[in-house]
Amino acid sequence: MGNNNKEILEQANAAISGGDYEGFLAHCTEDTEWVFVGDITLQGKEAVRQWMATAYLEPPKFMVENLIAEGDYVTVLGKITLKDAHGEAALHSYCDVWRFREGKMAGLQAFVIKE
Repeated sequence: MGNNNKEILEQANAAISGGDYEGFLAHCTEDTEWVFVGDITLQGKEAVRQWMATAYLEPPKFMVENLIAEGDYVTVLGKITLKDAHGEAALHSYCDVWRFREGKMAGLQAFVIKE
């Protein structure tokens, strides 16, 4: 199951990197819950969709350093570059812990630090 979840996450991230946010969201459950530790919690796919509309002014650029799967979880360590409201690129280190349910991403705990 773990390797299949890794493949699903890689497909989802490829979609988001290409600007296909709906393609990414197709890999999420309707009740997905995203917790950005120390910041906000998003409840449901529609909340994630609205957040993406403001957070991803341009598609993010991922640099995955480690992708570890065990059971229903996939942990990703890496760097992500996002454009801010002023159009400036900002590099962040991140650790995402994804929880899968029935082949879809049902939960995220994200630790993100701007460098």
